[in-house]
Amino acid sequence: MEVCCDLQVDVNGEEVFMVDKKTLASFSGRFSKLFGKLKGTSRSLKVIFHDFPGGAEGFELMTRFCYNNGTIEITPSNIVLLYCIAHFMEMDGDGSGRLNILSQTEKSLEGISFWTWPNLVVALKQCQDLLPASNSSSILEKVLDCLIAKLFCPFVTSTYASSSEHLSFQFSSARSSHSLKTNSSQTTWWVEDLMFLSINLIEKVIRRMMFQELDHSTIFKFLFHYHQSKSMGATTPGEKRKITEVAISLLYLLDNSSLSCKCLFKIYQLALSLKISKLYKNKLENMIGSQLDQATIDYVLVPSPRGKKHVYDVSLVLRFVKSFLLEKGCHLSQSRLKRVSKLMDSYLAEVAPDTYLNPSKFAALAMSLPDSARESHDRLYQAIGVYFKRHADLFEEEKMSICCALNYDKLSAHSLKHLTQNIKFPPRGAVEAFTTEQSKLRSLLHKAYNLKTLDSLLIHTDNEIKHEKQDTEHIIPVFTKKLDLPTEAEKLRAHLQTMHWKTLEMGNTCGTMEMQMAAIMKSRLSFRGSIQYLPKLFP
Repeated sequence: MEVCCDLQVDVNGEEVFMVDKKTLASFSGRFSKLFGKLKGTSRSLKVIFHDFPGGAEGFELMTRFCYNNGTIEITPSNIVLLYCIAHFMEMDGDGSGRLNILSQTEKSLEGISFWTWPNLVVALKQCQDLLPASNSSSILEKVLDCLIAKLFCPFVTSTYASSSEHLSFQFSSARSSHSLKTNSSQTTWWVEDLMFLSINLIEKVIRRMMFQELDHSTIFKFLFHYHQSKSMGATTPGEKRKITEVAISLLYLLDNSSLSCKCLFKIYQLALSLKISKLYKNKLENMIGSQLDQATIDYVLVPSPRGKKHVYDVSLVLRFVKSFLLEKGCHLSQSRLKRVSKLMDSYLAEVAPDTYLNPSKFAALAMSLPDSARESHDRLYQAIGVYFKRHADLFEEEKMSICCALNYDKLSAHSLKHLTQNIKFPPRGAVEAFTTEQSKLRSLLHKAYNLKTLDSLLIHTDNEIKHEKQDTEHIIPVFTKKLDLPTEAEKLRAHLQTMHWKTLEMGNTCGTMEMQMAAIMKSRLSFRGSIQYLPKLFP
């Protein structure tokens, strides 16, 4: 059959085709409309396409379909291209019953569930290249659904892995901190295959994964690796910033329990250098704070912002703690609280020597956690001691505001003894420590031996201590003003000496008890030096 080639077609500036316009018009609504307006014209025509799907390859595929009288082999490798061509050239039939390419591609899609993983990956890549970013076409939805369904399988033949070599996600490596290692996990074998996804398509893919209830921990690993890989390949700071902000917004959709504090800090380091918007920075800080119990001291030692004199960014850590406490509220487990308290004690020890750290910030750090978070306040006391030593010019009120963080009942006997002799601490704190020590001794004796007479004596002693504390409350404000009140000082000395002699009397009463009781009384007698020290606080 003789074919008249009366139409010249220029496709995307790549190649020129000579074709029969009548043959193409019989299958393409777009050509049919174009040539219908030019009836009676016998001269040759030229059509130029600037955005034909698939370029010259796509046009050749379309002409093959037309010249084969509406038949062509449709495979997973060309189905997306044919689908896009059908829409672009309006090849959806004209009601004449002639086979059209659109209906054939849609029928072929009915068997998409039987496609292999590599076929699905190729189809998804074609969707990304050929479909507009905002397009929610049925073929893209079907490809995504089937591809994500494959992710639930322990292992599927991958473009980058064989059945004997599984890909696993590895957060750190000697060669790359975001590499994938082999022979470990069967849940992330597919990650490398999807690194081609564009920023415009990744959000659609992640939301589809979440809709199909893929494990959020697996999604997090994929997103982290995707961010690291794309950031390394980006050529401009603006491109890196866009990738980082998209990754943060998607990570923010995941359950907090699926997040890795270590990986989030890596993203945070990059985000700081890129100066991302405050919205995304706040989201990232909230995510890090929610997993603060996973952090180590190295993570939170973030240098202070430029222009600040203090060494570390204390305000950032306070925001982390706030996010941590708000994440679960009253349902926060005690074990997680304790891990964060250990982290904060270590952080306090690091920042305490900083002479530029103001008292209000240090007090905020010391009081950032509830009292129940710490079983012992010894490390907190030590950090406060270092801070007082490096800040000798603190006012009494500033010291007291910091000391409010201390629970003297949670200090060990050694720390309490040290506190009563520590001239850096305010007098009121020393007196309260001494009182707490007496209360501890009374409780210990009562529980150990259940002696009613001894308990009665100790209760009487406790009343004396209360009177002593009340009297001291009146003395201390005067002391801070450097006034000389020998009468009040003598009164304080008399009360403390009386308390001391009553303690010695308890030692005589319990002298015949077990050796353990003798050790307890020996510890009590060691406070004689403390009693002699307190009057020296006054001129």
